[in-house]
Amino acid sequence: MDLGLRNKTALLMGAGGGLGQAIAVSLAREGANIVLADVDEAALQRSAQRVEEAGARALSLQWDLGDLASIEKHVATIEAQFAGVDVLVNNTGGPPPTPASGQPADAWQKYFGLMVLSVIAITDRVLPGMRERKWGRVITSASSGVIAPIPNLGMSNALRMSLVGWSKTLAREVARDGVTANVVVPGRVATDRIRFLDESKAKREGRTVEAVAAESTSSIPAGRYGEPKEYADVVTFLASERASYMTGGVVRVDGGLIASI
Repeated sequence: MDLGLRNKTALLMGAGGGLGQAIAVSLAREGANIVLADVDEAALQRSAQRVEEAGARALSLQWDLGDLASIEKHVATIEAQFAGVDVLVNNTGGPPPTPASGQPADAWQKYFGLMVLSVIAITDRVLPGMRERKWGRVITSASSGVIAPIPNLGMSNALRMSLVGWSKTLAREVARDGVTANVVVPGRVATDRIRFLDESKAKREGRTVEAVAAESTSSIPAGRYGEPKEYADVVTFLASERASYMTGGVVRVDGGLIASI
């Protein structure tokens, strides 16, 4: 199936991580131009190599999401090399595990800036071009915690939930301009972030990482953690021409983990 992404330009935030890199490669295989953004330069280079091996052009930008003033410079660099951003994948890291109560205000402010305000500001910068061209995709990667809050991820649950409300509202504002906005929710996908959370839980509860992972896996109907590629391919479909009538949604990629309807 031709997904209609050849020569489209995709900007991937958090492109150095496991999910970000997998999404970049999946989009690259569909012929899109790939712009990789991450604060970790070494991780960026690894992702760029994978993209080029997949046969696509890659532009790497070392990008600190906490620095909102840098958005204009980075987007201008993209526009100088490509016509503009057609697909924006908002993929950010998460805060450390915490309960919802008792967190200092400056921690809330820090992660609100990194996880929420940065996403909104970057989207606002590239959205006018999408609307003018009558084609665009805004895809925001969240967490299963926006549907079923995850214990001891209080800050993550709250901050990512705000992006769901924002994305749903945005979708209604831009649909007539040929722009879609969707949230994608990963369950337990095998990335460094999941390994970190398993290790943190094991240390907190005085158990082995293997025991924590086995318990987690037993709660997933599919009986395993997901692969980054499985998540990435769903994102790529939502980015495609074939998904032009899908907007305002929250799409789960969780192996059946989330029990709610």
